[in-house]
Amino acid sequence: MLKHFLPDQHVKSIFEITPHSLKEKGVKGIITDLDNTLVEWDRPNATPKLISWFEEMKQSNIKVTIVSNNNENRVKAFSHPLDIPFIYQARKPMGRAFRRALSEMGLKKEETVVIGDQLLTDVLGGNRSGFHTILVVPVAQTDGFVTKFNRLVERRILNWFRKKGMIQWED
Repeated sequence: MLKHFLPDQHVKSIFEITPHSLKEKGVKGIITDLDNTLVEWDRPNATPKLISWFEEMKQSNIKVTIVSNNNENRVKAFSHPLDIPFIYQARKPMGRAFRRALSEMGLKKEETVVIGDQLLTDVLGGNRSGFHTILVVPVAQTDGFVTKFNRLVERRILNWFRKKGMIQWED
């Protein structure tokens, strides 16, 4: 059961994920979390660097869909100016939003990665749904109320993985 919490890959930042590295793996699509994955949970808009990252993906024909547990106003306000498809109130780690994003992008699981900053929502949901998962270090040191609880549980899981030699990266 705990293996469902183990990401396939770990990076310090979304910016370490390049179109070239994705295309080498046959990836044509990204399902990504929003808060603390792309920007801080309390930042309303994309940074110039993130806008460039999205543009680079678009120019490389890599589709991106934002899948967030947050409310419609938050996700739409962020995604709409960037013209990026989104799914709000996704109820991750449940699989329905992942399947919907995949269907809307017209891709197969094998062609799509799931990127997020949380083991309990993004990684668990992506793994249970059969995707390649990429865990990123959260971009903010602070979290909303529910996420604070999740982080406590995540630390215990990560420590267990570390003790078993299943992960080698630093927090």
